[in-house]
Amino acid sequence: MSERAVPFHCPYCGEEDLRPSEASHAAWACGACLRVFTVKLVGLAVGGSTASGAGAGTAGGGTSA
Repeated sequence: MSERAVPFHCPYCGEEDLRPSEASHAAWACGACLRVFTVKLVGLAVGGSTASGAGAGTAGGGTSA
């Protein structure tokens, strides 16, 4: 997908006054609260579990036998 996904509202204040920002390729600027943010798709949930939770046992922080 070469086009950027368009967010419908600011995740911080909820306003819809969003414009593409020059700060980064996927950055959006909110005209109401003046924050600049990015939106990134991490992955898809398959079978009710998240992709990041699939390998949680081997992600470190645990003890090994």
